[in-house]
Amino acid sequence: MFSGDSYEIHVHFCCSLVGFYPATLAFEFKPDLQASTTFHIVRFFEAQCLTSLGRELAPIAPYKPRSLPAWTPDTNCLIVDGERPEGYQPSVNTLLNTIYNKCNSCLIVMCSTFSILRTVLESPLSWENYFEKFQLLLFLEELQMEVDIRRYNIPNKDRDHAIMIRDPVNKKLLIMEVPGVSENRPSVLRGDKLLVYPAGEKQVKYCGYVHSVQLDSVKLGFDSKLLDSFVDYMKFHVEFTINRVTLRLQHRAAELANQYRLEKVLFPTAPTFVSGQTVLPKHTFFRLFDWKLERNPEQYQAVQHIVAGTSKPAPYLVFGPPGTGKTVTLVEAIKQIEKTQASYHILACAPSNSAADLLCRKILEHVDEHKVFRLYASSRDPKAVPDRLKACSNLVGECYIFPPKEKLMEYKILVTTLLTAGRLVTGGIPAGHFTHVFVDEAGHAVETECLGCLMFSGQVVLAGDPKQLGPILRSPFALKYGMGVSLLERMMNGFSLYQKDEGVFNNRYVTKLLRNYRSHPAILKIPNELFYDGELQVCADEILRNSYCRWEHLPQKAYSRGDFPVIFHGVTGVDAREASSPSFFNIAEIEVLIDYVRKLLQAQGKKGLATISPKDIGIIAPYRKQVQKIRKALEKVGKEFKFKDMNKLKVGSVEEFQGQERRVIIVSTVRSSPNYLEIDKQFSLGFVKNEKRFNVAVTRAKALLIVVGNPRVLNADPTWARYVSGGYKCKSRIIPDNIYQFILTFILIVFSSHFNFNSTAESAVQQLLDPEWRNDL
Repeated sequence: MFSGDSYEIHVHFCCSLVGFYPATLAFEFKPDLQASTTFHIVRFFEAQCLTSLGRELAPIAPYKPRSLPAWTPDTNCLIVDGERPEGYQPSVNTLLNTIYNKCNSCLIVMCSTFSILRTVLESPLSWENYFEKFQLLLFLEELQMEVDIRRYNIPNKDRDHAIMIRDPVNKKLLIMEVPGVSENRPSVLRGDKLLVYPAGEKQVKYCGYVHSVQLDSVKLGFDSKLLDSFVDYMKFHVEFTINRVTLRLQHRAAELANQYRLEKVLFPTAPTFVSGQTVLPKHTFFRLFDWKLERNPEQYQAVQHIVAGTSKPAPYLVFGPPGTGKTVTLVEAIKQIEKTQASYHILACAPSNSAADLLCRKILEHVDEHKVFRLYASSRDPKAVPDRLKACSNLVGECYIFPPKEKLMEYKILVTTLLTAGRLVTGGIPAGHFTHVFVDEAGHAVETECLGCLMFSGQVVLAGDPKQLGPILRSPFALKYGMGVSLLERMMNGFSLYQKDEGVFNNRYVTKLLRNYRSHPAILKIPNELFYDGELQVCADEILRNSYCRWEHLPQKAYSRGDFPVIFHGVTGVDAREASSPSFFNIAEIEVLIDYVRKLLQAQGKKGLATISPKDIGIIAPYRKQVQKIRKALEKVGKEFKFKDMNKLKVGSVEEFQGQERRVIIVSTVRSSPNYLEIDKQFSLGFVKNEKRFNVAVTRAKALLIVVGNPRVLNADPTWARYVSGGYKCKSRIIPDNIYQFILTFILIVFSSHFNFNSTAESAVQQLLDPEWRNDL
């Protein structure tokens, strides 16, 4: 080619599979025809194959990160308090102030010397630094919560202002639309407060208390100063606030741990004169309420040891891998104590209201209703209380009535959330009242959430799985320095009495449940080998677990074998973002999984397959934006089907699926670029380089598991590499507010100076996952 010449090259791309296809084109040149040397010019280009659905899901605008103004506690603005809902119990500030005066002085001394603060954070947790370390970690988590909650403030990228109207039923209440409140983004509970002020004014803010939460709106009670001048459709700016009651209760519990001398519970040691397995007394051999447990020696053994109290004063642990029936085991133990022991009082707890409700319903199957009491916090929406539990709860009409301590102490079994259990100490119930304390889903809770119920010094039983996801935290500092490790996990990993000796657990202190009643053997195989020493045994219903072994869309080899209902569908997509949202999505993966949904719903009863409805299918994705895009895609294709319950096809994050199961699970891994893997690893996000998230995702399925992802990226993680190459073949290629604000300001200054804390930056957890704001009181 001569100078100035051009040569046009046409590239044709033909593909039947959606995805992103990069290619390299190299041109070889010689300086002249006689030259023996050559040189090359290389150009990179790419093609993307999308359907019409994929084009509709494309980014609405180029990604442009937004930054929030720096957060500092607001202490100069006049705030006019509002009207609290009827029957609402205000926070127990007056009872907590004495304790917190001590907490405040301790923390201020720590913060006054940076070296002390660093030493507390970096030192391993011990009984000597227990209170100081957890108090500091709780404040760090609150700092990040204060930053993250501002995402929902109005004005924002979606709304310039909020409007309110009077409630037509109760003229003293105003109704405000709050999109996302039904998904706890943000969490707004009865009794919470929002700050509003007329657009353009900020000298006075009005505090509105939430009286009720509707689907996407809230009813707020304000002072007459605002109500007297209010007219419908006035424009307001809105500031959301975090619910500090949960944090205050945890601060208080950490302080009281020393007062109640919980060292032997929190840092247990085995007696030096006891070794080997324990011989149980004769009275612990009994007939079970649930006859199925009689054929499960591990569950039976756990119930026996709990009833006999063999671990006291150390907690007894029920290590329950996926689908092994840990909740059923706890409930059976509670029923046996009720039947066999004359003098007993049981406190049964869980981190969330839904888990506590499940416990209570199962207990009531065989226990007299008059012996059981379900205690709710006043923030619980009365409409969310199951009908079966209303008669034995503190819900009276639409209000919660809190019985005096004498009445509460009459009940034999008290069921509540962990944080509400902590308030029983404040209520004056003596330390030795409860003979047994049960905590279900203990692996989901921050350790300080569990402390409140441990004050009662009875036999403590913790049930959960340390190999699955722990509590959700926002602060990278709180995560780094150990707050993300649950009490259950710390016990299992840190104390010899809960660890194997010559390959066997000491059943005096811990029982590992081994029989899985959920999944097909092929689904269970890899997680069993990676996380559970290959000990799990498949006990799921044979007809149900084999119901997709002959599905025509399985890989040919798996279909021929008839015993491998697992698909890994390899696809190369793009890690996309849009507008101001930092969360990722992958259009190519969405198209693939939507195609699988079509095939599943079209296969109704064909070729020997059982019928399936949308509620039997679950779709798991690690990032919030991917979840939203998948839901949007399902809305569009849902019209193809005649199912009335398409909205029951659940799409959510791993956290939202923990503890749940579906006949069919489809997992979208999203990541197609290795550039973001270190961010995922640093903040425990995504599936890659996160064993616990991987474990939860792949163990939700009963009969069919479909994983959609980029094999080249997933192979960078040893856990996923084992999955991709291990036989899973590809289908295709309480402080007073003013003191509280002072302490937060103090810690903010210290951390901004020495720890590079950015008060303008939302946490990575908030940006990419946007998890629900959990406030289960």
